[in-house]
Amino acid sequence: METWVYYAIVSMVFAGMTSVLAKYGLKEVSGDIALLIRTFFVTIFVWANALLFDNVKTLQDVSRKSLVFLGLSALTTSVSWIYYYRAIKIGQVSTVALIDKGSILIALALSFLLLNEPVTLKTAIGAGFILVGIGFLAWK
Repeated sequence: METWVYYAIVSMVFAGMTSVLAKYGLKEVSGDIALLIRTFFVTIFVWANALLFDNVKTLQDVSRKSLVFLGLSALTTSVSWIYYYRAIKIGQVSTVALIDKGSILIALALSFLLLNEPVTLKTAIGAGFILVGIGFLAWK
């Protein structure tokens, strides 16, 4: 396997753990305060990672274009996290997390339209299964 696949698998494992751990943390606080606390810790961990691996030196090389798009990414991440935490506060993590993963469909569509990534039969079939699965979850 290529390195990026290993990274994606690690990401998947930790993302899966994140929701369950967050649900435990939400027992005594609102979703917004829980997200504030989580984001504070994320900031510390990300800075530690950048310092540990000596990536801070490249900070001065970030272009304005990259800064704008990373800022927009931060905005969309914030909105996503705010509503995700509100959803898991009152809903079941197992259902909320599955519906949230429907974001894969948005990422696929945008990657095809904006990044000109190829549409393959395998990707289209996988996206179709995801869409059907979300339909089953949302259907009452």
